[in-house]
Amino acid sequence: MAANTEDFVIVGAQSSDANEHIAKPALSFWQDAWRRLKLNKLAVISMWFLIFIMAFAVVSNILVPQKAANSFNSDKVGVYKNLPPNSGLPIPGWDGKIKAPGDNSATDVYASQGVPDGKKFILGTDNIGRSVAKRVIVGLRISLLVAIVATLIDLLIGVAYGVFSGWKGGWIDNVMQRIIEILSSIPNLIIVTMLGLLLGSGVLSIILAIAMTGWLSMARQVRNMTLSLKERDYVLAAKSLGESSTKIAIKHLIPNMAGTIIVQVMMTVPNAIMFEAVLSAINLGVKPPTASLGSLIADAQAMLQFYPYQILIPAVMLVLISLAFILLGDGLRDAFDPRASED
Repeated sequence: MAANTEDFVIVGAQSSDANEHIAKPALSFWQDAWRRLKLNKLAVISMWFLIFIMAFAVVSNILVPQKAANSFNSDKVGVYKNLPPNSGLPIPGWDGKIKAPGDNSATDVYASQGVPDGKKFILGTDNIGRSVAKRVIVGLRISLLVAIVATLIDLLIGVAYGVFSGWKGGWIDNVMQRIIEILSSIPNLIIVTMLGLLLGSGVLSIILAIAMTGWLSMARQVRNMTLSLKERDYVLAAKSLGESSTKIAIKHLIPNMAGTIIVQVMMTVPNAIMFEAVLSAINLGVKPPTASLGSLIADAQAMLQFYPYQILIPAVMLVLISLAFILLGDGLRDAFDPRASED
């Protein structure tokens, strides 16, 4: 007896084209990470803020040279010293007036010190008449230079050390990890301070001092990832085809741990900025009269009660930059983790 198929109805797709239709577009790893990053508004805002700050730091090298920020007129220190911020507009706290402790009303410092008409300092001046705005711009440039260069050195040392340790394994890995544990047991500030004393003050010595300790965390992260990745099928296939260890590391291991490395870099930069600020605060930073954000904070500590703007301006800039790197790093960590996807 023949089967009656007229009672059966195909449910679902009605054509082969519909069967092959993919509802969600195929995305590469980086495209998918960028899509998830855009969902984190704070991370995106932090990213654009850092791009603007870095671009401004590069351009300001031409507009505000270091010599212009360090120079002052020794004959007119009494006229230009400790001037409050003045925007030229009647904005309280930004109009060239300041209320000294014990006074009942604010005083127009520009008029009392005989500053020429039309001469205004948007962020005020320091105790010898130098523009705080120019000093902050140069300090921002120096702090970013120190942090980024030190982080790049940490990146090179940490990735190379971690990949080599994890790839070799065995007693070599044990010895290399014991070295990291010994260095990690010593507080970073002590190592940085000792190296600062040994190498002296200056941008180069600070970069080397920070780079000597900053690579430890990177090396640990990369080593752990290497131990996991070196057992993957594509790595075993590359070894079977006769690829050298160096090529396997460059072509397979490092690209597959790029997300972890980028996140670690984003967390290392603010740490380097803070270390530079601490070194400057204990007089192991850049050489005077060159300014960094840390040295500006240290120099203004004695004037905090009378001229709080001199310490608040570089401190706020330091906090904003560090916070932006941390928020961006947090956003990148979620973006590179496929388990963070909610769809």
